[in-house]
Amino acid sequence: MQTRCTLLITALAAAAALSQPASAQTSTTTTVTTVARQTTAQAVTPLNIRSGPGPEYPVIGAIPTNGQAVILGCIQGSLWCQISYNGTQGWAFSQYMTAMVEGRPLAVSQIRELPPVTYAAPPATTGTTTTIVRPTYSGDFVAPVATAAPLSIAPPPPAVQTYIVQNPRPQVYLNGEVVEGAGLPPDVALAPVPDSDYQYAYVNGVPVLVEPATRRVRYIYR
Repeated sequence: MQTRCTLLITALAAAAALSQPASAQTSTTTTVTTVARQTTAQAVTPLNIRSGPGPEYPVIGAIPTNGQAVILGCIQGSLWCQISYNGTQGWAFSQYMTAMVEGRPLAVSQIRELPPVTYAAPPATTGTTTTIVRPTYSGDFVAPVATAAPLSIAPPPPAVQTYIVQNPRPQVYLNGEVVEGAGLPPDVALAPVPDSDYQYAYVNGVPVLVEPATRRVRYIYR
């Protein structure tokens, strides 16, 4: 548990810097490791699988904590990688996946020479709209403090989900990917949930349940 918590905290802290545009990363030094083989990676936290390389694309599945996914390739200059997990092929944020290199786990974002891939949006079909608009990012996720206790997450009561789905909030997009344990910045407005100690927001395309005191994401509705 301690190892998982440490990996997640490290990933969250690094993602805040690495998910910035290239112009904002000039002061960040990142160690990369070369590996020339097909890579199997492990999710350090429940991780969204999306239909395209970005938080604006729909969630089509999830990799559970410690779930093993095959990295099919990564977009050069991006933190998004194409993956395959249990028959689902999509895109995942590489900062929250690790692979064993020379006997130690490294974030996939630090591994060089993974197969390069590109993304082409699927062609539009009659009667449907497939255009994805790149969102304007409102800020960055806040990494949890190193002394934070590991999250103990249980599915909330169905009534909570019903209320959140029936009362959507304005969509907010933050750099990177939303994961359980990430903190929301102060300018992300939270709404109360009746008869609940939690509040909620819609972040990166999904409704999330948030602990008000810490502003940490406690549960993601996929």
